[in-house]
Amino acid sequence: MLTEKAVIGALADVLVPNIQRNIVGLNLVQGVEINAGKVKLTLASTALDENAQSWIKEKSTGLIKNLDKNAEIEVAFIEKKPLEINRVKNVIAIMSGKGGVGKSLVAALTAILLSKNGYDVGILDADITGPSIPKMFGISTAPGGSESGILPVLSTNGIELISINLFLPNADDAVIWRGPMVGKAITQFWEEVLWGSLDYLVVDLPPGTSDAPLTALQVLPVSGAIIVFTPQDLSAMIVKKAVKMAQQMDKKVFGVVENMSYLYVPEIKKNLEIFGKSRGDEMSQAAGAPLLARIPIDPKLAALCDEGHIERYDGEILASYSEALLKALPVINKD
Repeated sequence: MLTEKAVIGALADVLVPNIQRNIVGLNLVQGVEINAGKVKLTLASTALDENAQSWIKEKSTGLIKNLDKNAEIEVAFIEKKPLEINRVKNVIAIMSGKGGVGKSLVAALTAILLSKNGYDVGILDADITGPSIPKMFGISTAPGGSESGILPVLSTNGIELISINLFLPNADDAVIWRGPMVGKAITQFWEEVLWGSLDYLVVDLPPGTSDAPLTALQVLPVSGAIIVFTPQDLSAMIVKKAVKMAQQMDKKVFGVVENMSYLYVPEIKKNLEIFGKSRGDEMSQAAGAPLLARIPIDPKLAALCDEGHIERYDGEILASYSEALLKALPVINKD
């Protein structure tokens, strides 16, 4: 017997071309009506060109026929904007008071750990003038889509990604834009990308406290922030500005992460604090939030980032960071 639940279950096998995420996860299924052996399936055409719509219609019809070969099936597409159908439960901003502290690295590791814990995750690379997320994930594919929306690119492990670098002719082309243009791009990545259903969207914010991060914190429904810093005195001083910015924007600080905290030397079995004594406890106290991790200087991690294989990293720090992260972030009960 045909039921709405059975039909939606079957449609989970319909993958959108160019992204390979199913139409259910992308919230493209807008309605299933079943009446006397007739099935009317309503799908959003968001970010789908004519070829994609045709393929999805054919595939959906075939899968429903597998449930009931005698069913009469009608598939209709309706226009919807991405913002109308996206369902992002939590937006996590990764912030830093200055550049060069490894904010993008922490954003990537955060998304990877959440994904490994079974959550649906995306990364919005809002660092428009200094994007590095695609490089770390080894992605150079241009996003697909149509006039009605943009399709994110999927990483090897299924993390949705969008970055300005994916739209450039060459990865090393400079983005020489003034503040309003940068802000507009960040807004478009939120409003015009088909994220679908996500448990967490990790946003790699531009460094500092000026126009770009301000726009992101105002436009995006940010649930809270993770602040990244290094042990140097200057970095520690500046990170307090990022903490104050988050607090003044009424955004919760979920925790702080100290990057480049130490270098482990196996020959002597010691941690060398290359950039000075850890400021983790001090920053935790200043932010009123837990210290989530002290990430070491790890040549293996650096090499994997350069090679585009960050998802393969299995350093010991990941287990403790994962545990602290899940305690700090809003709880999501997976069905």
